[in-house]
Amino acid sequence: MRVILIIISFLLCTSAAQCKVRHLTLEEAINIARLQSLDAAVALDELRSAYWQYRIYRAGLLPEVQLSATLPAYSRNYSSYQNSDGSYTFVRNNYMQMNGGLSVQQSIWATGGTLSLSTSLDYLKMFSGNKQERYMSVPLALTFTQPIFGVNNAKWNRRIEPVRYAEAQASFLSATEQVTINAISYFFNLLLAQENVNIAKQNLANAESLYIVAQSKHKMGIISDNDLLQLRLNVLNARASLTDNESSLKSNMFSLRSFLMMDEETEIIPIMPETFSTPTLIYEDVLQKALQNNSITKNLARRRMEADYNVASARGNMRSINLTAQVGIDGTGQHLSEAYNPLNDNQYVKVGVQIPLLDWGKRRGRLRVAKSSREITAGRLELEMRSFKQDIFILVEQFNNQRQQMEIAIEADTIATRRYNSNVETFKIGKISTLDLNDAQVSKDQARRSRISELMYYWYYWYRLRSITLWDYENNCNINADFDRLLKNE
Repeated sequence: MRVILIIISFLLCTSAAQCKVRHLTLEEAINIARLQSLDAAVALDELRSAYWQYRIYRAGLLPEVQLSATLPAYSRNYSSYQNSDGSYTFVRNNYMQMNGGLSVQQSIWATGGTLSLSTSLDYLKMFSGNKQERYMSVPLALTFTQPIFGVNNAKWNRRIEPVRYAEAQASFLSATEQVTINAISYFFNLLLAQENVNIAKQNLANAESLYIVAQSKHKMGIISDNDLLQLRLNVLNARASLTDNESSLKSNMFSLRSFLMMDEETEIIPIMPETFSTPTLIYEDVLQKALQNNSITKNLARRRMEADYNVASARGNMRSINLTAQVGIDGTGQHLSEAYNPLNDNQYVKVGVQIPLLDWGKRRGRLRVAKSSREITAGRLELEMRSFKQDIFILVEQFNNQRQQMEIAIEADTIATRRYNSNVETFKIGKISTLDLNDAQVSKDQARRSRISELMYYWYYWYRLRSITLWDYENNCNINADFDRLLKNE
């Protein structure tokens, strides 16, 4: 027997060691969610993607240097050759060729053109015939390409891309606040589930106590069979309710653990948060901060510019002319030095244009489609802005009203608890019926749950306002992030 007790004690100790108890406050849950939840990781990945897109745009403004080379190319085959009389024959080739080139290309954002500076060297060695070696050089070639009347893509990108990246930064901050809102939802679901278990345990204890008292009274003929059976039914319902609520508690605890990426063996005990004094918010002030900081304003501005760009691009393509100008010098010789000297007799200049003449109305049709799309976009943007302002107005009203709802819920919880306790004592002396007692219990339970729900809405509205305005009302400053530190490993 002693051995069995030792084994049981050991198993209980091992089980207790494996199950870690964590008393968790709302603030701690929010901090953990921001640091290690999957939602936070997704928000950071989206920011990184936008950052690299912005880096690509910035790199496009800088000169691009390219090196190309063939080292080597050997050919030993037959190829066709045209004689002076117009007939063809086949000649055998046996040679090795190497070439290399270096070019620097720079886009000119002011005009939308491209300027390129290049140099190249070719080497040819024959393995048959006179077995000569030849060099050909292009020491310098300057090429300028400029679309005339066409859209200046570089200029439009300089307007759109910075707004796109600013939109991504604001979206990241809002997503971070949305992570907080999700954490609040999971936290209060667990808190409510825990409170339901506590309520169920208390109700079961009260029901069993009252049933014992009722049995004694029934023997003395003070209460009827109906009341006794009703109290027995209350005990059974309380046990069933406790079982259901304990299952719900485990489910909500698992959800919060998964969201926070915590150990599955951790038992979380949520601590009831408190409220703090907040000023009454004014719609106009909240709207101004939202329009200044929220990503939606940058999103609308970007989409408006993109619609304008599409129209400008379609209009420019209607009469676009591409101008190409190239100047340079080249040389050739049997030795490397001869390929570079003299060069004065080997200069060249080339100017070309590409002009669309007939397209059967395709360009004009694309312009009309672009204009129609811009009008549709403008209408959608107007509707989205009106909806955004309406949502802010409703949210401000809900938050300002929530403080009063909290005060009502707290007082109702206090009164309902006192009423129930009073009814329990009154029932014991036989002055009220079981129906009145059950009604007091239902009111008590509903008041307690309502208090937790109103507290959850209070924190939800608070962080929802932070998410929309990106403004910290507690410290009276903008919500920002150290983007350089977040992206320093990129």
